[in-house]
Amino acid sequence: MRHIQVIAAALILVASAGPLPAQSGLGVSSAQPFKLGTFEIDGEERVGIVLQDKVVLDLEAANRALERNPAYPRVPMPETMLDLIGQYEYGLKFRLYEIVNDTVAGNRLGASPRPRYIHDVAQVRTLAPIRYPGKMLMTAVNFFSHVGEGSAGAEEQKKQVAARRANRGVPYMFIKPTQGVIIGNGDDIVLPHGRDRIDWEVELGTIIGRAAKYVPASKAAEHIFGYTVILDISDRGGRPPGGFSSGSDWFVGKGHDNFGPMGPWIVPKEFYGDPMKNLRQTLSVGTEKMQDATAGDMIHSLYEVIEYASSIVTLYPGDVIGAGTSGGVGMGTTVRGAQLFLKPGDKIVAVIDGIGTLTMPVVAEPAPAPGTGSYLPAVSSYRK
Repeated sequence: MRHIQVIAAALILVASAGPLPAQSGLGVSSAQPFKLGTFEIDGEERVGIVLQDKVVLDLEAANRALERNPAYPRVPMPETMLDLIGQYEYGLKFRLYEIVNDTVAGNRLGASPRPRYIHDVAQVRTLAPIRYPGKMLMTAVNFFSHVGEGSAGAEEQKKQVAARRANRGVPYMFIKPTQGVIIGNGDDIVLPHGRDRIDWEVELGTIIGRAAKYVPASKAAEHIFGYTVILDISDRGGRPPGGFSSGSDWFVGKGHDNFGPMGPWIVPKEFYGDPMKNLRQTLSVGTEKMQDATAGDMIHSLYEVIEYASSIVTLYPGDVIGAGTSGGVGMGTTVRGAQLFLKPGDKIVAVIDGIGTLTMPVVAEPAPAPGTGSYLPAVSSYRK
């Protein structure tokens, strides 16, 4: 009896003391939803936690501050976003939750002066969140409104859409280069010299969090880390005649430098929800809205796309899957009646609700030095 009374008294004391300052494991939740990005802070590339789309917590510095409290054990922080993604589901996310909770509970966001690890988003440079994915797999023509939109008239497009609804087939995917192609929010989209048919496509970028091979669509969500905004900038000028010319040249169409804007940051999946219910993506060029779509327009669900991709190649943490774009691209004629391509001085604003906004200026590339002839020529040299 005496032993039972001692245990009961101890439980009462623990309950009355309130929650412990440090927690670990599955019991931890975040006081606020957050996003994750890569930033240039004080001249160095740093991984950061974004709160309220307004402030960035330098992850390494914020963790050092947290660990001054002996209640929190030492946990090494990842140096890059790729490292963070690989460790997130293996315990790291709980330390990130603790950093956010400690910052919020201590009212540090509104403190004056604030801790030195807190920075205004406007005062740091936002880089592409992943520098750089091992691979970037894009899905072609995966929205019904994009099917046949460059065809001769609305009636012809309707016929093509009906045929695709009757026979969806499997997704069509291609690889887009990463290093040199992926750029961050606010960086210039550079129009290659002589390439005058450069187009826009806004897409949901899905970040893989756990390795995936032969993953069925019903299990695909378990392998997702989070979501970002991507632009698949495209060169519709094709390749010159002659030589091997079978089919489309996807390298020319998708592979130029700066043709892969990404960001401004990543939303972990627990803070976004199901993209097949929540997705809304829009794109404007200047003051004119060009694209506006939801997941209801998709031909293959994001999860079906992951199933297809993983049936061909193993997906690893940090790999990016583009879910496809909707109608309203520049080459399309069924929306505006005529084609319209990017020109120097344009500004693209791409938004995915709940994730963020990419704002990208468009500039011209200076003329390069002459080559030997084995280089991509101006579109005007072979198309009128």
